[in-house]
Amino acid sequence: MKNTKYEKIADKHKASEDRVKNSIVAFLCGGFIGLLGEGIIEFLCTYFHLSRNESSTFMIVIFIFIASLCTALGFFDKLVTKFKCGLLIPITGFAHSMTSSSMDYKREGPIYGIGSNMFKLAGSVILYGVVSAWLFGMIRYLIGGLG
Repeated sequence: MKNTKYEKIADKHKASEDRVKNSIVAFLCGGFIGLLGEGIIEFLCTYFHLSRNESSTFMIVIFIFIASLCTALGFFDKLVTKFKCGLLIPITGFAHSMTSSSMDYKREGPIYGIGSNMFKLAGSVILYGVVSAWLFGMIRYLIGGLG
């Protein structure tokens, strides 16, 4: 079968996507996650008398735990199909990528399975995050010093 004929058949059966609707859903979901995060920070500041920095750290840990738990229980992917990138862009997406890689290879054991595959997807994010932070730190140092 020629490529053009195959492409026509594939295009006929490809699911259509509504990018405007998906963008709005992702925007609202991401905004809700931001609102929820701010609510957690305010709750921790008010009722546990923590500083804003400490509360922010705890909020991130709470989101990572919830995303990892939802991934381990098997319904994070179902949520992503409904809420799109609004769930994947924040720290929850990073937690999901690490947990899902670990869960996929858990049968191979803690060393060869979980340990060696946990950073399969997240490793590149960590690498380029560290490299870009170093690069921008050096640029900032060269332009304006440490202060």
